[in-house]
Amino acid sequence: MKLISLKLCNFRQFYGCTPEIILSSGKHNTTIIHGNNGAGKTTILNAFTWVLYEKFSAAFASEEQLVNKRAISEAKLNQPVECYVELRFDHGSKRYQAKRLCRAYRTQTAIEQSPSELYLQIAGDDGRWLLPQQLPEDIIGRILPASLHQYFFFDGERIEHIVRSAQKSEIAEATKTLLGVEVLNRSLKHLKEAKKSLELELSLIGDFQTKKLLEEHKKIEQEIADFLSIQVEIDKELSNQDELKKTIGDRLLQFSGSQELQDLRDELETREQLIRQQLKQATDALKRAISTRAYTAMLSETTTQFRAIVEDLRERGELPIGIKRQFVRDLLNQERCICGNQLKEGSDAHQQVSLWMNKAGIADVEETAIRMSTQVDEFEKQLPEFWREVDRQQANLVQGRTELSQIETQLEDLRQKLRNFPNEDISQLQKRLDETEKKILELTLEKGSNQQKIEWLKTNLETKSKQIAKYKMNENKQSLAQRRICATQDSIERLIEVRRRLEQQFRSSLERRLQEIFTSISFTPYLPKLSDNYELRLVENTGAKETNVAASTGENQILSLSFIGGIIDRVREWVQDNALMGPDSSTFPIVMDSPFGSLDEIYRRKIAKTLPRLANQLVVLVTKTQWRGEVAQEMTYCVGREYVLTYNSPKPDCEEDTIEFSGVHYPLVKHSPNEFEYTEIVEVDYNF
Repeated sequence: MKLISLKLCNFRQFYGCTPEIILSSGKHNTTIIHGNNGAGKTTILNAFTWVLYEKFSAAFASEEQLVNKRAISEAKLNQPVECYVELRFDHGSKRYQAKRLCRAYRTQTAIEQSPSELYLQIAGDDGRWLLPQQLPEDIIGRILPASLHQYFFFDGERIEHIVRSAQKSEIAEATKTLLGVEVLNRSLKHLKEAKKSLELELSLIGDFQTKKLLEEHKKIEQEIADFLSIQVEIDKELSNQDELKKTIGDRLLQFSGSQELQDLRDELETREQLIRQQLKQATDALKRAISTRAYTAMLSETTTQFRAIVEDLRERGELPIGIKRQFVRDLLNQERCICGNQLKEGSDAHQQVSLWMNKAGIADVEETAIRMSTQVDEFEKQLPEFWREVDRQQANLVQGRTELSQIETQLEDLRQKLRNFPNEDISQLQKRLDETEKKILELTLEKGSNQQKIEWLKTNLETKSKQIAKYKMNENKQSLAQRRICATQDSIERLIEVRRRLEQQFRSSLERRLQEIFTSISFTPYLPKLSDNYELRLVENTGAKETNVAASTGENQILSLSFIGGIIDRVREWVQDNALMGPDSSTFPIVMDSPFGSLDEIYRRKIAKTLPRLANQLVVLVTKTQWRGEVAQEMTYCVGREYVLTYNSPKPDCEEDTIEFSGVHYPLVKHSPNEFEYTEIVEVDYNF
């Protein structure tokens, strides 16, 4: 999971829609968010956990009051006020947009809040956004399990609770999901379900069932018709927005000052479309190669066995065949040998020739052996070409995605320059263009999700049609079912053994990495240990005996960080070595609120130095005090973006506060222009 951006709307302190918080990755993989106590750092941390899992940290008070107070007070009675968090992230080769939303209503006596709703859309290399066929919660849970979320989105001042947690079994199970063992678990579950179904007596579908299917069939047809009508309206609106975008673009080109930027942007957008087409072609080619030729990679053992059988027949003289059985049979039927002697039935000559029936070969065997040998030779020739094609298309995908990422960055930089252009007309036109492109994206997402629903409904409709046509199931399958039951049980036993060995090997590897990270940070002689159920503890070697150590708060914080870093590092390596075990789970973010609170200077410096290397992506929420001195010195080199949370206080005598970056002062606390408290998000700008 690589975090792309976070956006809040009426979520706790944040009134209205905030600017997108773009999260850094790559070489400068760290995003720093500065804010005083009470400004909203914990709120941002919990925005991540709420949108993904609908969970909150221990420090997040009043969980039932999510909607901004000012937004509620400004709304009319019983008028809904929307509160949402929108998170975009990448995983594997797909981009995800998760949005969790709830509503609040102000009544005469109280404020009522509705249950939250989670929406998820997914885009592939072609850029099309689609609704997933599975539940959003299930998809997110496979990317980063809910039971592990507190180890990646956490309050640094309470991180030591990781090693004190009583839910050790949850840690173990969630870690196995990241490892890919969940693939085996699901396979075992499906096999056990299949075994149960095979053991049941086959039943027939009665006429009443057919009637029910006909009603469902009619309902699905109507749903498809409704969605098709909506798609027509969306197409019309998309056409209007595309025309508006072209008009704005033409007007921008009329300004000479932005001509060069416009030309470069048009060139980049054209290149972006071309790369997306190439990515789709590479993906299709890879799928085609796998679907048509991947079987050759699985035949090496079988072809070896076949060649051994043919060679054995040759050694025994049965191949190639000298005399065919049909030839001997013809001689006996004609009652005359090739030497001219008669072969009367019952004679000694007839008996001698008849013995050749057992010695002669079958022509079909020789022909089949020759034909299969040719096919086997062809399989072995195809295998190297198959792997070359897979490598070639994989390289095309990697190259294309890298270039696409660079172009997206360049385009965003160009748009930012146009937004901040000195000529106000150009700046306003660019902002209008941004709004139009945003509307086009929203319509495209809606159209894509509707199309996904239509395809799903069509598939369901086809299934119903087949069920209606086939209202009876075949009978007399007991023998076949019994053979399947035996094969299923054998598969279950083998998968259980594979899972056991996999878990044992991974746990040992994780413990070694955990010890390496801990000893690199801590100056104590203690060594962390990881039990079979993933329980963490510190031990001290006293002579030849290990003794458990009562760790301090600081040591527990280091131990917890080491555990998280160990998981990330081992799973990353494991996925690279065992790519067939599941989806790519090798990229993980860490989002930390106040990670240096109770640590002394030495540990603060070492952790600040280690943190950016533990995760692929790091988001740190800190106060001005926590960012001081050694922390800033160790982390500045890897910081890609910084934001400041500006708290607007309605208190008349509040003490204002600022933080300085490169000579520019950014307000941390300032007087509110109205009677409400709220927080603004300001990006630190180094391009002045």
